[in-house]
Amino acid sequence: MAKELELKLKAGDPAPAFTVATNGGGRISLADYLGQNVILYFYPKDDTPGCTKEACSFRDHFAALKAKGAVVLGVSTDPVKSHDKFVEKFKLPFTLLADEDKQIVNAYGVWGEKTFMGRKYLGTNRVTFLIDPKGKIKKIWPKVKPEEHVAEVLAEL
Repeated sequence: MAKELELKLKAGDPAPAFTVATNGGGRISLADYLGQNVILYFYPKDDTPGCTKEACSFRDHFAALKAKGAVVLGVSTDPVKSHDKFVEKFKLPFTLLADEDKQIVNAYGVWGEKTFMGRKYLGTNRVTFLIDPKGKIKKIWPKVKPEEHVAEVLAEL
């Protein structure tokens, strides 16, 4: 059993700032979203089974999330080109952040040891942060089940 990820951040902490490249060739900063709830979800890899389920679930509930005033941002260490393909293939209506230098995954403490089929490696853990309109962390989901997760987020908004 993989050891529980120990997050450095907790609810009430200021969300670490970032500026990063996005799918479609843009750049955004967390500060661009002050005044809105931000769902910042970290996932291991574009177009893999669990990540696709999670992204499609956010896509399928996007209107409801938006209606509650929330912005969805997905983060992985994949490059922009990979994000572009993922967004196009699954028609994702939200922005994906290309954290290739691992600045964001490290700042949020989601980069760490993982185990897959008995092999240990470093990677992005599936963790979601809800950031309030003032830029503070409102809630953290450290263990995400891709299929059920969006309902939990909606309930929190």
